[in-house]
Amino acid sequence: MKMTKNVTPEDRKMLNSIFWRSFTVFASRAGATKAHAPGFMYSVMPALNRYYKDDPEGHKEAMQRHTTWYNITQNVGTFVMGLVASMEKKNASDPNFDEESIVALKTSLMGPLSGIGDSIFWGVLRVIAAGIGISLAAQGSVLGPILFLLIYNIPSILTRYYLTYMGFTLGDSFITDMYESGSMQLLNKAASTLGLMMIGCMTASMVKFQSVLSIPIKGAKPILIQSYLDQLWQGLVPLAVTLGCYWLLSKKVNVNWILLGVLVLAIALGLLGVV
Repeated sequence: MKMTKNVTPEDRKMLNSIFWRSFTVFASRAGATKAHAPGFMYSVMPALNRYYKDDPEGHKEAMQRHTTWYNITQNVGTFVMGLVASMEKKNASDPNFDEESIVALKTSLMGPLSGIGDSIFWGVLRVIAAGIGISLAAQGSVLGPILFLLIYNIPSILTRYYLTYMGFTLGDSFITDMYESGSMQLLNKAASTLGLMMIGCMTASMVKFQSVLSIPIKGAKPILIQSYLDQLWQGLVPLAVTLGCYWLLSKKVNVNWILLGVLVLAIALGLLGVV
């Protein structure tokens, strides 16, 4: 891609190092006040070491800047890492540069980028990969887990790599243009909508409920309750169960309790002969 060609060999070496280090960004957590700040600092350290090589005091101040709270979906977080590297380069060479803008811009991007990253990678790509993988695995195919890993990780790693370069080459002017044009809000909304559509598709195809209850009729075949449910609303029970789980999640109920509740409910309905 063009953005990877418009960098010097020294820049490329630095950005590749940031890219590889970014895989460890969630390996450490410094409590609720810092979150993944240590991982972010470690990831951008090649840029700090390069631009503040002859300025120990500046290097120390740069490290202190990046001890602030950090948490962005790691698939897209490399954009901020590249952007920070670009801004630290400006700060090291321009004494009039506003160093507070580095942290301010990094903080302002956490919400929008996480919203986009979560919607695309967690809400869409992972759902598609899981749907294909589970379907094949259910048929006894070893391709199930293999395709799941490939479908999710190949786009994720490529995105992570190119966003590192994009953040560095485009700089902070790109973000300003995105906000002023409204493109950031539009992209966030589109990604969220697509994520909800994929969740709906997964619910319809993967959540199953088949009742065996019937109403006996003298001299005729019994009427299956499931046929009435299907006529009323195809997939009504799976949809109700899914929405119920989402409602419990919105009430901050622990996901493990929800899974346990669904499991107990399924076993109870099976023992009672309902399903």
